[in-house]
Amino acid sequence: RGPGPGRRAGLRAAGAGAARAASLVPSLPPFPDLLQTSVEAEEPDAAAARRERRCPREGTVLLFPGQGSQFVGMCRGLQRYPGVRDMYRLAEKVLGYDLLSLCLEGPRDALDRTQHCQPAVFVASLAAVEKLNHLQPEVVERCVAAAGYSVGEFAALVFAGALGFAEALYAVKVRAEAMQKASEAVPSGMLSVVGRREANYKFACLEARKHCESLGIENPVCTVSNYLFPDSRVIAGHLQALEFLQENARKYYFKRAKMLPVSGAFHTRLMEPAVEPLAEVLKSIEIQKPLLCVYSNVDGKKYMHSKHIQKLLVKQVVSPVLWEQTMHSVYERKQGTEFPYTYEVGPGNQLGAILKQCNLKAWKQYKHVDALEDEEEAEIK
Repeated sequence: RGPGPGRRAGLRAAGAGAARAASLVPSLPPFPDLLQTSVEAEEPDAAAARRERRCPREGTVLLFPGQGSQFVGMCRGLQRYPGVRDMYRLAEKVLGYDLLSLCLEGPRDALDRTQHCQPAVFVASLAAVEKLNHLQPEVVERCVAAAGYSVGEFAALVFAGALGFAEALYAVKVRAEAMQKASEAVPSGMLSVVGRREANYKFACLEARKHCESLGIENPVCTVSNYLFPDSRVIAGHLQALEFLQENARKYYFKRAKMLPVSGAFHTRLMEPAVEPLAEVLKSIEIQKPLLCVYSNVDGKKYMHSKHIQKLLVKQVVSPVLWEQTMHSVYERKQGTEFPYTYEVGPGNQLGAILKQCNLKAWKQYKHVDALEDEEEAEIK
């Protein structure tokens, strides 16, 4: 049986939006040029063999940040790179508003809204890649793996050649708007928790849900939504549940419990209304197998093929971000093997701070490529 009228209309709308985005692509060079050409010039078997032979220290890893890393003023100074100017021109056409002005001038409350900050972080991260590609092209050429935190996964997949820039941006737009709408439907949020070794997060969430039920909330949500590093979690759900956990932090062995400045319980089932809009868009755009290893937030493992990407990007919206597990997958190696150089590309350096807690040895090879540049300065810290 075929889809009903509403679903058919949704498919047509998603397809039309993605088609409009795709039609803009010819004005943007392949992204990034150096990665594409360095891989495409070789036969697949030869490329794989070359990567296998490479000394671990010679390979690089790129990490792409997620929502919350944005700040007013990001991407200042990056317009000197032609690829960045092209990206923001395209972004204005895809999004229907001037993203660059919002990033540079704010206001902050507008930039921080989910519907705006997800596209903003996505484009800013790829702008940082353009900066890196200009200053140290060998880093991009030698990249063997990438991972992105939440919406950062879309940027990682564009970098790896799995998604086109404009089509991915359109998907991020739909995702962000749907998540904004879902977050406004229920008073909910996210709580950053650092616990002692005795902390039992599942038990704490269970008791918080029981508290909500005692208040008359049906089918309450309170669950771990982000695994950051050992003893650090983000718990998301109904506001009443999170307030209960804050008030009882000592009982559950939480050293710190701080509300995050976000509008909803991301990566929980409260985001289910956002699933179908994103799924329809991803069905309508072309997805390729990545040119390098990209790791999924959903299971911490490498994406294997295009259908795998399509399925897990949708699932990610309502699934916890397994970032700690992803870091273990990316940096797993035999004892004594050197760690690769890691570059966090985009606004903020939170992923570097998390990497330090997950794997100190890997962090010692970490650098940050900020989505910002002083007019007189161009360097990578």
